[in-house]
Amino acid sequence: MERNEIWLRLAQVRGVQAEHLTPLVHALCHGLDLKACLARSGLTPIQQRQFWTARGIENTLAWLASGAGEMLTVADGAYPSALQQLDDAPSVLFVRGNGICLSAPALAIVGSRTPSAYGQTQAQFFARVLAASGLTIVSGLAFGIDAMAHRGALAAQGNTVAVLGSGPDIVTPMAHQGLAQTILAAGGAVISEFLPGCGARPGHFPRRNRIISGLSLGVLVVEATMRSGSLITARLALEQGREVFAIPGELGNPQSAGCHWLIQQGAYLCTTPADILEQLNGSLHWLPPPTAENISRSEGDAQLPFAEVLANVGDEVTTIDAVAERIGRSVPDAAVALLELELAGWIKAVSGGYVRVKRAGHVRRTHVPI
Repeated sequence: MERNEIWLRLAQVRGVQAEHLTPLVHALCHGLDLKACLARSGLTPIQQRQFWTARGIENTLAWLASGAGEMLTVADGAYPSALQQLDDAPSVLFVRGNGICLSAPALAIVGSRTPSAYGQTQAQFFARVLAASGLTIVSGLAFGIDAMAHRGALAAQGNTVAVLGSGPDIVTPMAHQGLAQTILAAGGAVISEFLPGCGARPGHFPRRNRIISGLSLGVLVVEATMRSGSLITARLALEQGREVFAIPGELGNPQSAGCHWLIQQGAYLCTTPADILEQLNGSLHWLPPPTAENISRSEGDAQLPFAEVLANVGDEVTTIDAVAERIGRSVPDAAVALLELELAGWIKAVSGGYVRVKRAGHVRRTHVPI
């Protein structure tokens, strides 16, 4: 039995700590009689049965052979060291895109799936500035704050990592397939611990959240109710020894109640990205306090970015590939230009691409589909 297959089978055996997997795989790879080696391995009869009855092995090996992505095991040198420190580190990670950015200094940004315009603006602004300062932005590709965080990082031409609650080949939600492709085209990564072909399930998201926080130096919560799953991510971050940051909101607003509660519990109150960089102890080059952005200037005062790109987006859905072909530029260049136009309020992302929107008298995106 080949090494990858042994890892995939052991990944489905419950109750084996990550630190015991490497010597176990070594023994099984070099044993002449796999059944005998397994019996002597210390695994219980139930665990041995889980090894032999593991599902999805053929499909996963075929996915790896196709070149659609790669598998990192906890024993690999390229496996992110931040995750290796966790007691419950995923034994395998499936990676699409640039796996190198998984080991770069990172910050997770999470929050409401139904954010206010204030929450959208803050998530994009913090992600854009922090990505420009050298942090990789990690989030879960969900509607709302997650998507805003990814887009803010992309607008800064920074790195961003999307952690899925499904297999690496199944983007959830489906409406964010275009965003996932943009992340990959811009040099980011889409990752999962779930096998290719595995759909999203409610029980997957707490497991996904531990990876989001585990990859990061800290977690920033932007708008969260008291029932938000973002509070679970914040708790996991504390258990993992990560920093927790929260952005305050309007007093009495249920959308910000979770952030205010976190601040009461000792989370760092953040009003600028510089607050986060200072707390992270200078591991990145110093960023001076950002100047205040005017997000309500008149349309006449706003400069039109990427006019050539905008001219190629109309009322019908236009794909990134189509725009790139029309303007004679690469897909990553087109993706960055489209994101700038979206952040400025000229276009909006929809399933399958972008559409032109009627320009409002302010420069911010509103009515995000949820």
